[in-house]
Amino acid sequence: MKQLNFAKTLFIYVIDDSQRAKRITIIAVCSCLLVAMVIVVAVGVNIDDDDSNEKNDKDNKNSRAYVSKKAIESICRPTDFKKTCEEEIGAEAGNATDTNDLIQAAFKAAMKFVSRAAQNSTTLRNLQKDPRTKKALDICIQLMTYSINELQKSFNKIDRLELPMLHEILADLRIWLSATITNQETCIEGFKNTTTDAGEKMNKALNISMQLSRNGLAIVTELSKGFHELNVEGIQSRRRLLGKKEVTVIGGKPKSDLSSIFSRRLLQVNQDTQNGVKADVVVAKDGSGGFNNIKDAINRMPLNATKPFVIYIKEGVYEENLEFGYRMINVMLIGDGKEKTRITGHINNADGIPTFRTATLAVNGDNFFAKNIGFENSAGAAKLQAVALMVTADFSVFYNCSMDGYQGTLYVHSKRQFYRDCTVTGTIDFVFGDSASIFQNCTFLVRKPLDGQQNAVTAQGRSDVRQPTGIVLQNSRIMAASELVSLKNKYPTYLGRPWGNFSRTIIMETYIDDLVKPDGWAIWDGSWGLSTCFYAEFNNDGPGSNTTSRVKWPGIKNFSMENAVDFTPGSFFIGGDSWIRARNVPYTVGFFKNNVQQKAQ
Repeated sequence: MKQLNFAKTLFIYVIDDSQRAKRITIIAVCSCLLVAMVIVVAVGVNIDDDDSNEKNDKDNKNSRAYVSKKAIESICRPTDFKKTCEEEIGAEAGNATDTNDLIQAAFKAAMKFVSRAAQNSTTLRNLQKDPRTKKALDICIQLMTYSINELQKSFNKIDRLELPMLHEILADLRIWLSATITNQETCIEGFKNTTTDAGEKMNKALNISMQLSRNGLAIVTELSKGFHELNVEGIQSRRRLLGKKEVTVIGGKPKSDLSSIFSRRLLQVNQDTQNGVKADVVVAKDGSGGFNNIKDAINRMPLNATKPFVIYIKEGVYEENLEFGYRMINVMLIGDGKEKTRITGHINNADGIPTFRTATLAVNGDNFFAKNIGFENSAGAAKLQAVALMVTADFSVFYNCSMDGYQGTLYVHSKRQFYRDCTVTGTIDFVFGDSASIFQNCTFLVRKPLDGQQNAVTAQGRSDVRQPTGIVLQNSRIMAASELVSLKNKYPTYLGRPWGNFSRTIIMETYIDDLVKPDGWAIWDGSWGLSTCFYAEFNNDGPGSNTTSRVKWPGIKNFSMENAVDFTPGSFFIGGDSWIRARNVPYTVGFFKNNVQQKAQ
């Protein structure tokens, strides 16, 4: 057989399974923080082929070393760091040719890097006297643990692989691999303003790890492209091409085929709440619940829960800093209203705390749902980054919530997140991170910053062009808070700026008030990201929506309806949107407005 494009070659074999392939095994190993990742599509371990050129190499093909070497080369072909890919897998695989041996070798290499990194981090931490450095190393250790969790999830997914589900599995892997890249970068960012060389040492330790992670993402992305290009029936992504007639709002009861345990749990009636939800625990400051504070309630919840665990928080202001660990999954946090039930804290970066640790609420467990609650960081504009809410959890949904702060209010760190009918207030980069996040029907209120500062609504952190991440604002509002209305000409406000080199932000069907400067987007540092970012505006309105005077960077895109549809929830959330529908919240799968045929201004 002639050499073909990597992805196409693999999927041609899949299609021709009944005719030519004697055995096809699809295996994946996730490259996480300090973890090697490889997708092995082992086709041809036992394949009949009459090609004359291959017959001439019969003796070589019978060589285990030759077959193993070629298998590894094929695995690494679409990567940016081929040498690293081949060397690290080859070092563990030996002359293995069986696919099970290859996956075991890949995991051995992965665990070797995890162990080394964890040991180095712990050793460095014990030697440090600088408090900032110790905190940074603690964050690195935590993020390695999260990435190992992504590795295990990936392995479990592949272990239960069924061909019709391959698109969803590859989508999950792309998201999780993207998160591992973000984790490593967050680890390094924690050393900012430290006084030791620990940050430099960690950066060097993560060099090969980052290469392996980006390699893994390249491999999975190539496989996904192969499916898309071949349009294989039954395993093709279910991309929705939404015209005007197909635009619908999903609300009320979910469709029967999308009903889930989450939907049923939300519809259970309990007269103890005003939300129609039967709570597992109730928190009330007046003593009428089982707990007086939220932290005690969190400590009572089970780990790795297989069904939703509902925490009902009655009206009141709760001065607490809270964290849901990565094993605290399937949590539902219900309040009495975003102005009635409020969780507030004041930890901040100016006091020597890394941004990752400043959140009033940090959510790390998957399948998190919050409704009718306000989250606040009251540190103030002078305290630099001070996060009200940070989310690393996959499949997170926030409905009718508020996030209030100044710089860095909402840290959409990683994975898939959906926000509906929420309010976010802040000044500089007050929605930032590298998740795949969509905000529908939300309000962004820009506050008064310090003198000499300028506001930026978003700071998206995508660092690899293959990451399926970005911030999407849809049918929302960008306006001045009351304190800024009379001062909006004194403090420039921008839609966003490129935190990551491949920063991606799309604003569509949104009202933009006149506080936004005509040039629209701000620089981060010189020419950083201006050619590689991905910024687009589509079908917006309001006095600040005119794009005539926008900056002319190469990264500014001119969007049509055909472009914009890729960033509606039905398309942007790779792997499907059933996790949103199951939450029984208002949800629009496509466009809101009837004039979606309109070209970008």
